[in-house]
Amino acid sequence: MSTAHTHKHHGHSHNHGRDHHGNPKDFANYLKRLESPERDAWQQPQRVIKALKLGRGDTVAEVGAGPGYISLRLAKAVGPKGRVFAVEVEPKMLAVLGERLVAAKTINLTPVLGLLERPLLPHRSLDHVLLVNTFHHFHDGVAYLKELARCLRPQGRISVVDFHDREMPMGPPPEEKISRDACVTLAKRAGLTLVAEQTFLEYQYFLTFAATARA
Repeated sequence: MSTAHTHKHHGHSHNHGRDHHGNPKDFANYLKRLESPERDAWQQPQRVIKALKLGRGDTVAEVGAGPGYISLRLAKAVGPKGRVFAVEVEPKMLAVLGERLVAAKTINLTPVLGLLERPLLPHRSLDHVLLVNTFHHFHDGVAYLKELARCLRPQGRISVVDFHDREMPMGPPPEEKISRDACVTLAKRAGLTLVAEQTFLEYQYFLTFAATARA
């Protein structure tokens, strides 16, 4: 569910050249773009993870993990005593991730086949949840954020990284995006408060929320 689209590969409707999850139907090409060196330049995955300020031994989740582009890096960040749940709704992506876990000998990452409506994560168990280029896929962002809030420990955080709603060489067309301000509004409706914002990404906003009320 994590995306790294460019406009020339992305139609103006989720039904044009897309599967029922809103991802491109050309799986091989999609997978290649998710992990291209060009993406490293603008996504800055290591800097994103550093900004989360994770502790060794933390339990974290990435929702929309795809083939593990971010999740495998998260597993290294939390160390062998930490735990990462990599949530993905596309079984083919989880199969790829599983192969990569074996190849990398990563033992602290658990793939999770989630639902579009629910992440299927244990409640009160997570120190941090990360969503990268995923939030705009949700049919009901408020309900999904409420589900994630239930999974947080008392001091837990949810971070959303997603594309700005303007014409750019990366990301889906503007009409398929959720703006930074709309994301904040939806999070507030879900009982979350904005506690930090990073601005180093060129094409994306990077917001971190805390639960203000238990859902």
